[in-house]
Amino acid sequence: MHKNILFRYLPMLVAVLLLSSCGKFAKLQKTGTDEQKYEAALNYYKKGDFYRAGILFEELIPLLKGGTESEMAQFYYAYTQYQQGQYNMSQYLFKKFYDTYARSDYAHEALYMQAYSLYKDSAPHSLDQASTMTAISAMQDFINTYPESPFREECTRYIMELRNKLELKAYEKTKLYYKISDFNLGSLKSAVISIGNFQTDFPDSKYNEELAYLRVDAQYNLSKSSLPQKQKERYQDVLKYYQAFVDKYPESKFGRDAERLYDDSQKELTRIAELEKTRQELREKQGDPATKPTKITTSAASSSLK
Repeated sequence: MHKNILFRYLPMLVAVLLLSSCGKFAKLQKTGTDEQKYEAALNYYKKGDFYRAGILFEELIPLLKGGTESEMAQFYYAYTQYQQGQYNMSQYLFKKFYDTYARSDYAHEALYMQAYSLYKDSAPHSLDQASTMTAISAMQDFINTYPESPFREECTRYIMELRNKLELKAYEKTKLYYKISDFNLGSLKSAVISIGNFQTDFPDSKYNEELAYLRVDAQYNLSKSSLPQKQKERYQDVLKYYQAFVDKYPESKFGRDAERLYDDSQKELTRIAELEKTRQELREKQGDPATKPTKITTSAASSSLK
């Protein structure tokens, strides 16, 4: 019986408490002194009420001129935004704090938190990676600024994690070019170029064995689909990419398929060489038109004598 009454009136009790709390906070905003607001902001922060703490610190920052309280209000305000997941705002505020209070005891932490906020704000690998590049740059700037920092090891780990995200993004983009390469020559060219760029940008990537084979395959299909006058050079590139592949991955699971493409390319180059030889012999047999004597008609000869 008593439990039923308690559950019935519990929502009303919670509502009253919330209204009372909101009323006190609103009154503090309107009539509280700077000192009262600062103390209340610290209390809200310690209790984990980062929303109310952030509101008060934001109001206090332009009012507190110099001194420790002004410095700490800006530092805590940056943290309130970080704690609420507003990472783009927190990175801006931490950097602003660092630039303003470069000699502060909290400057080192603020610069780290700016980089860490950018790390947290980095987009998933499937999206544009500008934010990831910015985070890597900030992490590296922090390490360069504080090479002996206890955060150095963490930053190095975060940089590797962010680079792995860039690597995965580049790998999936490259694979996409390869997957759509059957549709046109442009996609085949893009696949070959993209794989080469990936190998340069990520020389130690775990994806390089697969991509090295796919480059041979894409170049072979590009050669086969090309105009006759371009096939020789492109089949020669197949041999070049194949050689680079087997030199680096002699025991690759893709080795047999790559060797088949190599053999087919060799046959095509032999065919092209025989065709070129036949054409050359035919030109020699017929003679070079440029060296043949030109017949001059009587009328033409008479005209030339005039």
